[in-house]
Amino acid sequence: MSGAVSGKGAAVEVRAVEKRFGNVGIIRDLNLSVAEGERHAIIGPNGAGKSTTFNLISGHIAPTSGEVKLNGDVISGLRPFEINRRGLSRSFQVTNVFARMTVWENVRCAVLWATGHRYAFWKNVDSLPEVRERTARILDDIHLTHRRDVPAGLLTYAEQRELEIGITIASGATVVMLDEPTAGMSHAETDRAVSLIRRLTEGKTLVIVEHDMSVVFGLADRISVLVYGHIIASGTPEEIRRDPKVKEAYLGEEAH
Repeated sequence: MSGAVSGKGAAVEVRAVEKRFGNVGIIRDLNLSVAEGERHAIIGPNGAGKSTTFNLISGHIAPTSGEVKLNGDVISGLRPFEINRRGLSRSFQVTNVFARMTVWENVRCAVLWATGHRYAFWKNVDSLPEVRERTARILDDIHLTHRRDVPAGLLTYAEQRELEIGITIASGATVVMLDEPTAGMSHAETDRAVSLIRRLTEGKTLVIVEHDMSVVFGLADRISVLVYGHIIASGTPEEIRRDPKVKEAYLGEEAH
């Protein structure tokens, strides 16, 4: 299995993070380390705090206490676009594309942002060769070149998720976070999405939240299990399969 290289430092590090909303503690003493180049899955039952953890890492919410680091630098407290500029890009649980814009225009927006042309939408942006070439390359990577002129809202659900993955990696980020990228897909669509994710994140750090255990155990180098806002176990897929705490708290018969 490709993934983390022994001896590499942490790309993402979460240290003693707590998140409270009023008197309610959602995340409790969260500690997580994702090595550079690793594919790391976060799993857990509904309500465990997985999306909240993603939001804490990507800056959409700030921790009540503790800190989050990206490539050794503290990023907790920074805004999402500032964290993105430092090399972290994420997708969302709900498909997040511009439905009335074409596939080409969706990817081009992401490329414009990544190349510093975000305030130049009034210009003839297709005259910018680096933007045009990078957009075309991403569309080819996600196998949507033949759909380039179709409004994103008219794509199939699976195609929309593929487009969102393309938008997520368009920034050139070294750390990619995907929130349930295969949710709602058929078995065949899931297989295609996993192949796409594996190919597009080669050489990058991947953090993924996913409910489909076949995806998790087939894709991840390491897995962390989150229950009630606290990580109860982290390890290789085989270690997680054998962990009695995981079997009891979450996986049950799926771990056999």
